[in-house]
Amino acid sequence: MVLRRVLSSTVAVAGAAALTACSTMLAGTPVSVFADPFKVAGMQAVDGPTGLRPDAEPPTREVEGTDGGEIDEIAAQSVSDIEQFWQGAFSQTFPGEFTPVSALISWDPDDYEGTFCGVETYGFANAGFCSRDRSIGWDRTLMLPALREAGGDTGITMVLAHEYGHSIQRQAKLNKRGTPVLVGEQQADCFAGSYLRWVAEGNSPRFTLSTGDGLNAVLASVILFRDPLPSEDDLYSSGAGDEHGSAFERISAFQFGFTDGPGACAAIDAKEVAQRRGDLPVALQSGQTGEWPVSEESVRAVLEAMKILFPLDNPPELSLGAADCANARPSPPVSYCPATNTIAVDLPALQQLGTASGDDDDFSALSGDNTAYSVLMSRYMMAVQRAHGDLVLDSATAGLRTACLTGVATTALTEEVQTPDGNTVALTAGDLDEAVAGLLTNGLAAGDVNGEPVPAGFSRIDAFRVGVLGDQERCLQRFP
Repeated sequence: MVLRRVLSSTVAVAGAAALTACSTMLAGTPVSVFADPFKVAGMQAVDGPTGLRPDAEPPTREVEGTDGGEIDEIAAQSVSDIEQFWQGAFSQTFPGEFTPVSALISWDPDDYEGTFCGVETYGFANAGFCSRDRSIGWDRTLMLPALREAGGDTGITMVLAHEYGHSIQRQAKLNKRGTPVLVGEQQADCFAGSYLRWVAEGNSPRFTLSTGDGLNAVLASVILFRDPLPSEDDLYSSGAGDEHGSAFERISAFQFGFTDGPGACAAIDAKEVAQRRGDLPVALQSGQTGEWPVSEESVRAVLEAMKILFPLDNPPELSLGAADCANARPSPPVSYCPATNTIAVDLPALQQLGTASGDDDDFSALSGDNTAYSVLMSRYMMAVQRAHGDLVLDSATAGLRTACLTGVATTALTEEVQTPDGNTVALTAGDLDEAVAGLLTNGLAAGDVNGEPVPAGFSRIDAFRVGVLGDQERCLQRFP
């Protein structure tokens, strides 16, 4: 979050490539969102078993080039399960009959001999769908083990469901030649979400997925393996031809499919994606990092920006001391006290929250300045709710309402705000992803006045997106 110029999100036409390899390691039609804070897209949010069933049916597909190891076994089970889902779901959604992919191919990227889709696989740590021969392939020693580390067995299943989504696109004839890669990638994320909803409902004979911690882990996998953050120069030089979308966009597409099924995925096109993006920044300016280190000055500047964007007759005061409140518990690193109308900030703890780990394989690597600032903004939006006078602040619904209003505040910063202290506060590319990472890992920006978040990360991110794409009134109607 720093000073920036607004970059319009133009998407260039890209030719269709034979190989769709989209799980890069780091790494509009509105859909229904259910406001029950203890449910996930209408399903009860519960922790429980997630992964390959101990009594799983054997795979129906064989793997070429396999080493016979556990990773390839999970991959074969995953594709077999995905195909069982589409055997029923395809004809219910699209005209024609479903056709399975032609082959499953595994490789070791340290092996000089392997090929996939006519490409040597040495050094190719990825997974992909080959439109030339309708095969799916994966790297079994780097990419898939990392996915399993991040999201368990279903981390592997998720990425292969995404790759299978590219086969579904072609069979359903969703996209014309020249459709932006960005559209196809988000359709595939959506198809993966629709399959995993089927698993979460208990329909899979091979996998289980809980709607609490299990689904959180799958969402973490989606975020971890997003595209690296591009610069303006990257987009101008490449024409955005290989762009897959931000973590916020990809996780949104996944949720569309999980919530509303495969039919929602067909509604994702260039117009819908552009409408959903609006003026949200998608790339960093030349020389820009997108990071504004958390300090007393930056905290004061962000709160001043909130006062300008969301003026109150009695705005909250800032305290850098200990949080002490008669009618709310502390929620460090940022707490709001309704009794005194004060926002208390533990500055060292907030600085730690807003600092990435530096390890690309660690989920905290997705943290950044807006992981911290989104929490700060959420406590200001708690003061906005207090000013309404008739809203309950200490409930699960209040937590979702706060996440939604934090989304509204985030979008409001797409326009630069000049503060009285001479700072300029504005959203930069990557800030939405940092907020989403925080919502999934700690949930503080979706906490009620006591800092208590709803249990499901899916619901927190869903509520945040409602705000990003909406306004205050929509949040108050959705989460009364």
